[in-house]
Amino acid sequence: MQAIGDFLSGLWRESVKTLKILSRNKMGLFGFILIVLIVLLSFVGPFIWPPETSANVTEINQGASAQHWLGTDFQGQDNLRKIINGGKDIVLIAVITGVLSMLIAVVVGSFSAFVGGWVDSLLMELVNIWLTIPKFPLLAVLATVLALKDVVTLSVLMAVLEWPALARQVRSQVLSLKNRDYVEAAVMLDLGTPRIIFRELLPNMMSFVAISTIFAMTHAIYQQTGLVFLGIVPYSSANWGVMISAAERRGVLFNPQAAWSILAPMAAIVIFQLALVSFARSLDEVFNPRLRTSV
Repeated sequence: MQAIGDFLSGLWRESVKTLKILSRNKMGLFGFILIVLIVLLSFVGPFIWPPETSANVTEINQGASAQHWLGTDFQGQDNLRKIINGGKDIVLIAVITGVLSMLIAVVVGSFSAFVGGWVDSLLMELVNIWLTIPKFPLLAVLATVLALKDVVTLSVLMAVLEWPALARQVRSQVLSLKNRDYVEAAVMLDLGTPRIIFRELLPNMMSFVAISTIFAMTHAIYQQTGLVFLGIVPYSSANWGVMISAAERRGVLFNPQAAWSILAPMAAIVIFQLALVSFARSLDEVFNPRLRTSV
């Protein structure tokens, strides 16, 4: 029990330090608050505002009003409620794809740079070949062939296509760190490659890893939305990409009164992207050990 108490106490202290550092960067704090709000609305909101299950023919394609803040769609359903219920898939795909692609990149890029020699040359040659393949067309073909119907499978597929560029960036970071004294000391002590990579090198490039993960998340959002818009990835839940696709197919572009049906999900995606990029701006300060010790 004492160990658990100490762990929770340490976690609380680190959380307070992180929030204090975030407060120094107004844009970073703004992005963090937006991300928390979007996550809460996406995962908790559906229990408070469940999706509408029937059409309301008397309120089809209405504009913004006191009753419907973001208007209604072609079925007369509230756009704001659909935004709240459609964010979960987007958030999950962004997180899974970003984390998994960065994990693969860290393993491949770090191992390649640290071992060097023919291993480095071979891995980087494979990465260069992989980078020449157009990702989105290949993703579209694979999504069609595999008939993707769940978030996890699509996220894994996007991560497999996303990691090569990140691996090259990780390799560059490790090459700049591998000649540091603490790394050479770890090599002399024969601590083993996995321990040196994950215990010595990785903590010293966490800001880069975190920022790159966030940008991988933004790419995943665009790719998923594009696939859904093209009708390649079918989804039963009305996520933001489905809302854009459904609105476009119902002729929203030719009906100004129904513009909210497509503007609302587009705005949700833009706000989520803005939150991620704004938060990324402050991560370098969050992982700066000098700032953490001064708080």
